[in-house]
Amino acid sequence: MNAKTVLPAVAMTAVSMVLTLAVVVMWLGTAMPWPVALVVGLGIDGGWLATLAYERRLAAQGDHSHAVTAVGWAFGLIATGVLVAHALTAEESAGAWLAVAWLPVAAKALWLVHGLWERTALTPGALGAIRGIQQESRDEAAVARARLLAEARTEETRLTAVTAAGARVARVQARTAVTLAGAWSTLETARDGEDTGRALTSVTTRVTHGVTPPWELPVWGPTQPVPALETGPALTDEALDALVDEIRHSETPALSYREMSARFRAAGHAASEVRLRAAWKRVVA
Repeated sequence: MNAKTVLPAVAMTAVSMVLTLAVVVMWLGTAMPWPVALVVGLGIDGGWLATLAYERRLAAQGDHSHAVTAVGWAFGLIATGVLVAHALTAEESAGAWLAVAWLPVAAKALWLVHGLWERTALTPGALGAIRGIQQESRDEAAVARARLLAEARTEETRLTAVTAAGARVARVQARTAVTLAGAWSTLETARDGEDTGRALTSVTTRVTHGVTPPWELPVWGPTQPVPALETGPALTDEALDALVDEIRHSETPALSYREMSARFRAAGHAASEVRLRAAWKRVVA
């Protein structure tokens, strides 16, 4: 992965250095001895390489120096200026020389990009973890989106069903209202009719003179009242106490209240449960 950014920068640097050295020798060689021109070209390239090497060492240590960076850019701009000046003063192929004059600046820019890549580079394990987290987030987002869509469709279906049911209920109520209105109108017409009053007088009291008298409902069975059953006089407290005591001691040992009450009722005597229990308490006390 490191070669993807460092190889273009190295290649661009080599090309720009060779081009700068050749241009300096060709351009200044006519005005001074070529060894001097060669020294000038090597000085420009050497300064550029020295600042680049120092800047790379600082980057490897996790450090950075603005002064070194400024010097490196200065050497790059000097090389670019030399190439541009040569292209502008060349008698032949000025456009071609000007087209390659940007190579030193381009090489410096590629080293800048490579440094940024190194500061943000991650190990394969970290990249795999990041990809896993991103994939998990995408999966969760997709599941949540599908769940929301399903809930929305369910709610839409429910609302459609409720609306349809409400419409059916409204139609039934409307038909029922029409039917009831018709029935009420019929009853109103029948009640206010001329023959209705005459018919009603046959089963109700006479309201006007000369109309048909009411007919009587038939009576089935005897008309004589049936006499009520005669009941004996109620027992006094003394008589009730004596009767309870007699029934209680009718056997040995004495009967319990429940047994006494059962025999009292079986003998045909009548008394409320409250009076009978009160008599029992008086007898037992």
